[in-house]
Amino acid sequence: MRYCIVIRICKLSNIKKGKVEMNEAKQELLKTIADPRQESKITHPLQNIIMITICAVICGADTWEDIADFGRTKKGWLKKFLVLPDNKTPSADTTARLFHILKVKEFEQYFLNWINSIIPKCNRDYVAIDGKTLRRSFDKDSKKAAIHMVSVWSSHNSCVLGQVKTEEKSNEITAIPELLKVLEIENAIVTIDAMGTQKKIATTIIENNADYILAIKGNQPKLESEIIDYFENTPLNSLNYHEERDTGHGRIEVRKYYISNDIDFLSSKNEWAKLSTIGMTESLRHVGGTNSIQKKYYIASIPPDVIAFAGATRKHWGIENSLHWCLDVGFREDECRIRKGFAAENMAVVRHIALNMLKNEKTSRRGIAGKRFNAALNNNYLEKVLNF
Repeated sequence: MRYCIVIRICKLSNIKKGKVEMNEAKQELLKTIADPRQESKITHPLQNIIMITICAVICGADTWEDIADFGRTKKGWLKKFLVLPDNKTPSADTTARLFHILKVKEFEQYFLNWINSIIPKCNRDYVAIDGKTLRRSFDKDSKKAAIHMVSVWSSHNSCVLGQVKTEEKSNEITAIPELLKVLEIENAIVTIDAMGTQKKIATTIIENNADYILAIKGNQPKLESEIIDYFENTPLNSLNYHEERDTGHGRIEVRKYYISNDIDFLSSKNEWAKLSTIGMTESLRHVGGTNSIQKKYYIASIPPDVIAFAGATRKHWGIENSLHWCLDVGFREDECRIRKGFAAENMAVVRHIALNMLKNEKTSRRGIAGKRFNAALNNNYLEKVLNF
């Protein structure tokens, strides 16, 4: 059995009697997804459960019981755009059972279709890829390991572009190419840490008409050694150079960026798709009378444009602050004990949907936790969040 799911709600005022009024200006995204439940046992439509869950998570729900309480409390508001069978909302058990068996790949695909349909395309986005372990998703009784989610972050749009589950961190190597194939990353600069510095991943990025900047550390020892030798034996004042300085709270940080297209010395240069430059970042920190220096090395397919190199490598760590930190602090993801069946992966997708909506609501200057609290208190503000 298949249901039509409204993944995006543009204007709740245009939703009447459970149906969305369609027109070209609104371009509502409607997709279908298979309902995995037995048809004879279905009481609440699949679209109701998913939409109530998304709204509940936006408003601070972290458990199945929270989601059920949200539905009961907000029943009057929900009736503005959902038809509620027998004037009831799903129970905690009903919601849990659905997310336990909902096919993850289908749900992830609808997330991709949704986000690709609404984010504005820019000329040169910085796209960061990184993984995060859902620490409480392990199940000792069934010997189920904690889930590791690989996410793609758009710096320009400040939102998650997609995600895929791996069984462990080392599987990022095989997961990233599959994720890249379904993303719209044309003209973007894709940055990945050393775990993802693999020839296949570089090739996949180039085949998708994007560029890459890949960190070199440990996993490519010969390549790393050659690049370090180059920067240690080349006059740095002869390279394309950019410097940035940050100060505040007793801290001084100077970041220096170097990039060069002199790569003929690399023994494996022809094995990396469109490899054209190498780069180095040097971070000098002075905190409380203590000095530290950290150097990082990269290979890239971009021209020797040091400003683009500086922007991309700096923005890469935005995925830690803007995504992973927000999920941990704003959504308390690491405390979530939902783990049965496919529920942990599916709820990770729900949190990404909620985070994208909350981050792109610009009228409030509060953080993610504050916005969730406001949405729970104020239906008008919740509707603003849903307008993304």
